[in-house]
Amino acid sequence: MRWLCFLLANAAVAQSAPPAARGGAKPLRFAIAALGEARDSFVFHVRGEERGWAVWQYEQRRVAPGADPLVVFTAVSELRPAEAESLRVTLNGRTGAPISSFHRIEFFSPTSDTTMVEHDLGVQGGRVVGRRRVRVRNGTIRIIPVSVRLPAGAVWSDYGLLAAPVADGAPGDSLAAPAYSEFGDSLTTLTLVAEPPDTVVVSAGRFETMPLRGAAFRVYVTRTEPRRVVKGESLDRVFDFELAGSRPVVRSDRP
Repeated sequence: MRWLCFLLANAAVAQSAPPAARGGAKPLRFAIAALGEARDSFVFHVRGEERGWAVWQYEQRRVAPGADPLVVFTAVSELRPAEAESLRVTLNGRTGAPISSFHRIEFFSPTSDTTMVEHDLGVQGGRVVGRRRVRVRNGTIRIIPVSVRLPAGAVWSDYGLLAAPVADGAPGDSLAAPAYSEFGDSLTTLTLVAEPPDTVVVSAGRFETMPLRGAAFRVYVTRTEPRRVVKGESLDRVFDFELAGSRPVVRSDRP
């Protein structure tokens, strides 16, 4: 298992969409401008046992007078016994267009020779460009260049998680958008189904939410300020996470 972002993003863009999303799906749009600044802590559970943690942050930035604002999403996590991840995604804060994505996963598995996977990607001239790195047990690192045309309106597959709180939909809607799978290096479709409202109780409190279901996951998002993910789970209920608390945003010096 990979930590939440990897699990959800890849499940969301599975080639087989949720049954309710097949046919008649509405365009999936994200009101990125509605994402407020936040720094949230989460607890991971595997089969009911606490197994790790994550910290997610949304930071709003302006790089120059008159330029569109940016939304910078960063996350770090550990999933015991042997996995760690770091993620940094930059979006256009006005249009929601993807700008860049950096994601590293370090792990150990007795069934795999791979110990690290990483991508460092950006959007330039309508293409996703950058590189991937893969490290194996003997320390060898393989570098794979990336250059893929990005269709108009396409998003990162990670939007299925990080932008879920501002997905433009109502209960009963089936939603779909073109997406680029950052780890899969492929163009596919991000699909979400909005389920009936649900009240959830987590470590951080009680929240009124709208569940969003992907191909193999469900996240519970608030629909009033502050807009956030407060709970998530794999559909088989083996893995789940919940909001544990919030703290002030830590400003980054990185542009």
